[in-house]
Amino acid sequence: MTLDPRSVLTLPTAPYPDQKPGTSGLRRRVLVFQSKRNYLENFVQSVYSSIDLRDRQGSTMVVGGDGRYFNQTAIEVIVQMAAANGVGRLVIGHHGIMSTPAVSCLIRKYKAIGGIILTASHSPGGPDGDFGIKFNTANGGPAQEAVTNRIFQISRTIEEFAICPELRVDLDTLGRQMFDLENKFKPFTVEIVDSVECYANMLRNIFDFAALKELLSGENHIKIRLDAMHGVLGPYVKRILCEELGSPANSAINCVPLEDFGGQNPDPNFNYAADLVETMKSGQYDLGAAFDGDGDRNMILGKHGFFVNPSDSVAVIAANVFSIPYFQHNGVRGFGRSMPTSAALDNVARVTKIELYETPTGWKFFSNLMDAGRLSLCGEEGFGTGADHIREKDGLWAVLAWLTILAARKQSVEGIMKDHWQRFGRNFFTRYDYEEVDLDVAVEMMEDLELMMLEKAFVGQRFAVGEQVYQVERADNFEYTDPVDGCIYRNQGLRITFTDGSRIIYRLSGTESLGATIRVYIDSYEKDPSKMFQDPQVMLAPLVTIALKISRLHERTGHSGPSIIT
Repeated sequence: MTLDPRSVLTLPTAPYPDQKPGTSGLRRRVLVFQSKRNYLENFVQSVYSSIDLRDRQGSTMVVGGDGRYFNQTAIEVIVQMAAANGVGRLVIGHHGIMSTPAVSCLIRKYKAIGGIILTASHSPGGPDGDFGIKFNTANGGPAQEAVTNRIFQISRTIEEFAICPELRVDLDTLGRQMFDLENKFKPFTVEIVDSVECYANMLRNIFDFAALKELLSGENHIKIRLDAMHGVLGPYVKRILCEELGSPANSAINCVPLEDFGGQNPDPNFNYAADLVETMKSGQYDLGAAFDGDGDRNMILGKHGFFVNPSDSVAVIAANVFSIPYFQHNGVRGFGRSMPTSAALDNVARVTKIELYETPTGWKFFSNLMDAGRLSLCGEEGFGTGADHIREKDGLWAVLAWLTILAARKQSVEGIMKDHWQRFGRNFFTRYDYEEVDLDVAVEMMEDLELMMLEKAFVGQRFAVGEQVYQVERADNFEYTDPVDGCIYRNQGLRITFTDGSRIIYRLSGTESLGATIRVYIDSYEKDPSKMFQDPQVMLAPLVTIALKISRLHERTGHSGPSIIT
């Protein structure tokens, strides 16, 4: 049977029990989306059905992805189903590619009811890699839990989905494409846009581009090295940093988005951005940065490979926030960090007398505070930094913030960081990731650990490692009450706080496609100038020993050490 491109079909399907979105949407191996019948269609229909038809009909939605394998296939299905479900217009990135920060920007610019982002963030791509799909709501931020719960409930009972299977869209040509459909809805429009220009225009209203151009291409310009890791940010970096701000073309590397990210994990850390780290050690560049697959995370390095911990990065931006024109004009309402992130930002908030919010992991918690006018700048230890210009973390924004501070302070990255520690003290911080742990083993370990922590005898207990002695001051499972809507979020991570303010935190990550990831975070404050410039791993070694001893993590998981240390 030959179908007209305008034909709308309603096709039967059967539900899957595992389509519960995590903090970053639904993330699975590519093979799952390819091999399970209607797996993608079920989830997309659940997203559309979660929006009331009256709100959906004739509305605008934004669609974009990080360019990984299966990206264009998924966009074709999303377009066909949007048309059949009454969406009036889709705004899609050129070639189907759009960074997560740009999606948030365009949702807000076009007053869309939401957007669909196709990404698995920093996870590997390619046919054997990961694929992910995330729904952002009208504020431009990740869907709140009430919305993701609704999507999940629909996915568990879904019986049919609507689609225009013959509808085809040209993703490679900028401009508007119109389709008349055989249904009760108005004509369906797809608009292919240059998301780089839209995003760049937003940044021009945040930073002083003239000052940045002088910094990067003036008489006494600095040299930078930016690694897009073959992720989505390559075209943004080239257009904004090189073409507009004048940094030499060779300042930006790995800027062609690839479906498999060149065979590497697009994860901005020491392991996966090792080439950048080695290049920075040579001393020929003043600032280096790497970005993840969808462009919302960043790693900052100074000359000779000086590493800026993400917890410190947001604290430095906070301490120098009024060097950025956006904050000069709009003021600062509050700072925010996720609970596992070090308390470096707290020190700045205390001195500047600006309100600080400690939230669970997940940008949606920051978004809620921003929408209520309570939060202006925030960060997570997982290389995420951002502000209230959008409702997502923003890797390139963070780099421009650092460049702005370099221009204002006329110091090196290392000099700025050391001055910051001298003024506020230093939070030594590290994170140990144990990946692909058997889920049942991970859950059982966390449950047993919590039971032990909640015993009366645990508080007050002393742990000695060499000459170092730590006494437990309190232990709990982090619970957050949202000050905006009063929602309560329990079981957000196990915390052990010692009398000197040091912390050990244990969390199960909710974003992996295979097994579980146990994360152990260590945070210790130091204000003694003679100890401030020590190696973090040396300084934190006693607490790491205690963390592993308390949890018996190696014995229980069979791992001899962490997969990644940051």
